[in-house]
Amino acid sequence: MKSFCVVNRQFHRRIDGRFLRQIGLFLCRELFAWDDYEISLVVIDPFAMARLNYDHLRHHGSTDVLTFNYSDSPAEFRGEIFISVSDAILHARRFRRPWQEEIVRYLVHGALHLAGHDDLQPAARRVMKREENRLLKELSQRFDLRKLEGRKNV
Repeated sequence: MKSFCVVNRQFHRRIDGRFLRQIGLFLCRELFAWDDYEISLVVIDPFAMARLNYDHLRHHGSTDVLTFNYSDSPAEFRGEIFISVSDAILHARRFRRPWQEEIVRYLVHGALHLAGHDDLQPAARRVMKREENRLLKELSQRFDLRKLEGRKNV
């Protein structure tokens, strides 16, 4: 199965869900070359993220991205990626980059988790970060990420 859906459950920023879906599909199809994927990307507010973070990881407060992997085998990629736009905006300001780029970075980060990357150990985190930067660069060359802020609210 090949499925990538975007759900926007926040009202902090306008998100063009169709454009975000195009980016996600390109990531899955072209950059990862996945044959079997079913991914839901859910954009949420920091309160919902804090609830998820506590309910599943017992961590207090919001976080930028959470990934839930539901795959049964290494050849399939099924899961949910939750992104907090408010956290993306805060981090984007800190690192002096567009918030739209930060959203796509979190999409890439979540997809890398679905692909089997882990960031718990420093060495693995460095490998994952390099791959994240490489994929983000490819996506930003292919798409004008600033167009993510659109008129459509999916």
